[in-house]
Amino acid sequence: MPTQAEYPIIIGGENLIDSIADTSGTTADGFFHNLGGSPYNVAVALGRQGVMTHYVTPISTDDFGVRLAAHLEAQGVTLTGPRLAAPTSRAIVTLKDGIPQYHFLREGTAERMVTAPMLQAAIPPTARHFHIGSLALAGGADAEIWEGTFIAAAGAGICTSLDPNVRPSLIGDPASYRARITRLLGHATIVKLSDEDLEWLYPNLTQDAAIAALRNQTTAALVTLTKGPEGAEAWTPQHHVRVTNPRFSGLIDTIGAGDTLMATLIAGLAEKDRLGKDAIAALPEDALADLIKRGIYAACLNCTKEGCNPPTAAELAQALMDERI
Repeated sequence: MPTQAEYPIIIGGENLIDSIADTSGTTADGFFHNLGGSPYNVAVALGRQGVMTHYVTPISTDDFGVRLAAHLEAQGVTLTGPRLAAPTSRAIVTLKDGIPQYHFLREGTAERMVTAPMLQAAIPPTARHFHIGSLALAGGADAEIWEGTFIAAAGAGICTSLDPNVRPSLIGDPASYRARITRLLGHATIVKLSDEDLEWLYPNLTQDAAIAALRNQTTAALVTLTKGPEGAEAWTPQHHVRVTNPRFSGLIDTIGAGDTLMATLIAGLAEKDRLGKDAIAALPEDALADLIKRGIYAACLNCTKEGCNPPTAAELAQALMDERI
C-alpha cells in the first residue's frame, strides 16, 4: 500500500523575484535578482528533501518566469499550473541587520491570474496535502479564489497547512484580511506563523493570550510559532514543546527560513504517514519535539546561505547527526 510520501504535496501561492539592493555596485541595474515567494520557497525546500511536490500557481513566460520554472523543475517539483504571458511579480528587498524589508510589485502579474477551474484542473485527485499562505491571501479576487480552494480541499479530506506570513504593506483592509485568516484557520490541519505574524494578527494581546485566541479559532492539530533566535514552540491537542536553535555561526540572512521550516514539517509528517488531523494529534511528545527540531535545523542551515537556499535531505540529516550547523 502506498505511503503518504508517495502522494503529491500541493503548493499554491505566489512566485516572484526578490530584487535585493546591491550595495557593492557590482550589478548593472543595482539589484541582485533572487527567486522567491513564500509558497514557492516551500516547494523548493520540499523538492530538495525528495518529497513529491506539485506547484499549481501560474508562472510567467518572461525571462524571470523562465528562471522560476526551471529552478522548480531542477528540484524535482512538477509544474501543474499554466504558463502565462503576463509579467512576473517582484519584491524590492532591502536588508536591515540581516532582516529583509519588502516593497511589492504585483499588479497584473501572472501569479495572480488564478481561476477556480484552473486550480481544480491543476490539483490531481491523488493529492494528500495542500499548502497556502503569504501574499496570495493579502487581498483581491485571487485571494478569494485561493481561500475557496483551500476550504474545498479541506472539505474533500485533504490535509491542509497555512502560513499567513503577513506582509502589512500589501494589506489595504486589515479587518477583511484578519477575517479571511480566521476563516482559513477553521479549515487548517497545520498552522505555522512567526511571532511577528501573531502580534499583527492579534494586536494588543500578550503572546500567550494571542496563541490561546488562535488555538481557539483553529481546527489545526499542529500550531507552530517561530521565534527567530529563540527557536520555536509547537502545540498539539496533547502536547506543548519548546525547541531552541542550535548554536551556529555564519548567519547570512533569514530569507526563506520560515518557509524552509514549514516545508520540513510537511516532509517529516509525510515520511511518517502523519499527514492527517488524528495522526498529528496522536504524536508522542518526543516525536513532536523531533519534528520541530528538524524544522529548526533546516531553517538554520538555510540562514547560512544567501537568499532562500534550503538544505537537501542529506545535508539536514548530517547536521542533525552532528548536532551542529
